[in-house]
Amino acid sequence: MKTSFHLSIKELDDEFLEIINPGNSVYFSRPLLHGFEASNTQVQMRYVCISDEGAPQALALVQIIELSVDVILKNIKASPFIRKILTLFFCNDHIKIMFCGNVFLSGEHGISFAENSNRKKITGHVGHALNAIAKTVRPLHAIFIKDFETSALTYTTSFEHFGFTNIKVEPNMMITLNPNWATFEDYKMALKSKYRVKANKADTKSKPLELRNFSKKDIEFYKDELQNLYQNTIDNANFNAQVLDLNTYVELKNTYKEDFIVQGYFLDKKIVGFLSALCNKNHLDAHFIGLDYALNKTHAIYPRILNDYIRLGLEKGVTTINLGRTASEIKSTVGATPLELSCYIKHKNKFINFLIRPFFKRIQIKSFKQHSPFK
Repeated sequence: MKTSFHLSIKELDDEFLEIINPGNSVYFSRPLLHGFEASNTQVQMRYVCISDEGAPQALALVQIIELSVDVILKNIKASPFIRKILTLFFCNDHIKIMFCGNVFLSGEHGISFAENSNRKKITGHVGHALNAIAKTVRPLHAIFIKDFETSALTYTTSFEHFGFTNIKVEPNMMITLNPNWATFEDYKMALKSKYRVKANKADTKSKPLELRNFSKKDIEFYKDELQNLYQNTIDNANFNAQVLDLNTYVELKNTYKEDFIVQGYFLDKKIVGFLSALCNKNHLDAHFIGLDYALNKTHAIYPRILNDYIRLGLEKGVTTINLGRTASEIKSTVGATPLELSCYIKHKNKFINFLIRPFFKRIQIKSFKQHSPFK
């Protein structure tokens, strides 16, 4: 197998991208990757291409960013002592981290494999590739490989041979839509009385809000307001590695038309919230949201957004809705269940990594109450 490294998606040919993406996932398509790359110049991109005797085998996405160690530790359960140890090894200030994966998305969007490829062998090559890239990045403190579902752990254990430690991260919260639900009313009728009341209350309290479907021009016009509302959610989130430049949304809307949705919520002609989502075959993936938290209690903006994601899923005829991570408990009240995810992490310095691995292994994600809203 041979590995090549590229600085831009423009350097990859169409045939390679087609073969390594047999499932036609939108997240490994040229337009989407170009949209993220072109709009987020604060993130250094690398594309790792792996071939076997000229036949494409896999593509791994690498993104290099700066962030605070507090951001990483924010959503994990660790004692004050372990937090102090980890902070000591990484230092308190901003650190540079190399991610294998897409920091703007939650889920398996880091490595895409060709059909019938040897995944365990390929992950070994990805491990060597990450070490090679790490030597060219200074300063660099840690390498993080994200996100893997439980079924992927049969081949991702190869990463442990390179000094990586597997850690659990917050799950994606998934809603499976019953094919018999044609409308939101059908969905509500499947809920237990207590949760149906909550869904109705969210719609009633948010009734003063005017909902608008955004065109590309609308996204451009309201971009600054959207960015500010999005920043509100970042400040309240348990974990976010990097702030997305919402110019990305202009690019995505231009490419994916009706499959990329941005909806704005207005109160007295002022935008107070928004949601965004992308259709990926028979899935609807919730992307970023933004809201004015000062109005959230009185106008139920966030509960209304959750209701509207379900409405969108029913309208688009998808089978599942991925609501992403964070706010897991409230998402479970509308029927979402957790899809477990884990990542791999290591310190770049081998000696420090050896000392720190026992502390990584003791990290746990924060627990939440899982509701069962359906009859």
